[in-house]
Amino acid sequence: MGVRAATTAHDQPPWPKVGSIGIKDPLMKLPLLGLDLLQIRQALGEAFPAYRARQIYEAIYCQRVGSIEEITTLPKWLRQELDTRFTIGWPRLRRVFESADGTRRFLLELDDGQLVETVLMPEPDRDTVCVSTQVGCSVGCKFCLTASLGLRRNLSAGEIAGQVLWVARQVGLDPHRRQLNVVLMGQGEPLLNLEAVAKAIRLLVDPQGFGLSVRRITLSTVGIVPKIYELAKLEPRPKLAISLNATTQEQRAQLIPIARKYTLAELMAACRAYPLRSWERLTFEYVLLRGVNDQEADARRLVSLVGQIRCKVNLIPFNPAPGLPFQRPEENEILRFQQIVQRSVPCFVRWSRGVDVFGACGQLRCMELAEKEAGSGPRSESGNLVATGPGFGILRVGPGGPAKLSPELDNT
Repeated sequence: MGVRAATTAHDQPPWPKVGSIGIKDPLMKLPLLGLDLLQIRQALGEAFPAYRARQIYEAIYCQRVGSIEEITTLPKWLRQELDTRFTIGWPRLRRVFESADGTRRFLLELDDGQLVETVLMPEPDRDTVCVSTQVGCSVGCKFCLTASLGLRRNLSAGEIAGQVLWVARQVGLDPHRRQLNVVLMGQGEPLLNLEAVAKAIRLLVDPQGFGLSVRRITLSTVGIVPKIYELAKLEPRPKLAISLNATTQEQRAQLIPIARKYTLAELMAACRAYPLRSWERLTFEYVLLRGVNDQEADARRLVSLVGQIRCKVNLIPFNPAPGLPFQRPEENEILRFQQIVQRSVPCFVRWSRGVDVFGACGQLRCMELAEKEAGSGPRSESGNLVATGPGFGILRVGPGGPAKLSPELDNT
């Protein structure tokens, strides 16, 4: 009681009014994840000393605490007071699958019940986290399963950065100890949610917070031309990847309907004008579809399109998924395409990760929605029921089919 009496004069809780800093309902708790240091100060109010906001900020972005109660740098009475109006704002684990190659695919539930997918791809010398920027997508790429979901809403900065921080909390990732890459290549078109994406990047790269290097963040876009020019002025600015996927306007418009609005010629002009830093290359992603865009003539046109730009090409063999009318080329066809391109441009094949655990982007969410209608769980190719219900742990799936569940992950 003595501690509280000594600090009340500076720590009185003048809580923000309804409508400020995102509060819309006096009965709702304000998520702190997604607020920068200044916004946390504003949310606490002027009567609190500034170091209280710093303690909360570091607890969320450096220590990645699971709840306000875990912010032990704050006195207990203050944690109790804060807990009546605030929450950390972590997503909730709905499902997670672990592939034989180590890839983990997380289906995360947001506060309003919407679902997004986040993927962890570990490698011997680094880890990569692929995050979503929207619930669903409005672009409508014909080879992408997420297109069938439509667009539900944009994600907030906290929901975008929160995917990275949640994975880091769950599996112990630390960008200061081991290389961590973040790719904005999950569900959604990042440039159609650029304001939230830009803020999420600022939060992730803040050296006083999570401390990720901006060189380790890549944003992938299908080619929203005006937003590419806007992105070029962003600071801090991630690396840019263009999801090209075709070498003629006619072909690209068929595969990517929004290319009718932002033409191939306009896109390539934006790429040529893009201000690359001395250490940077533009990345062109090219999903290989058998019999559609994988011919030798396509490879030669691709070289003509990008050959004068400081860039690299990532070839991505199509990842088959139910309901999509495309096939993956044979391996010899993929390598032949690569050989033609790499004579002029650095060219790499990015083999799909996690193909044995519903690997196509959007497939977990589609599966979840289908189950609600059918009332049954997902099944492996062998017909075995796999990984049903929230908080089930990790289902290991390999060449021999489903194996055992590993211990559950913390669901905070």
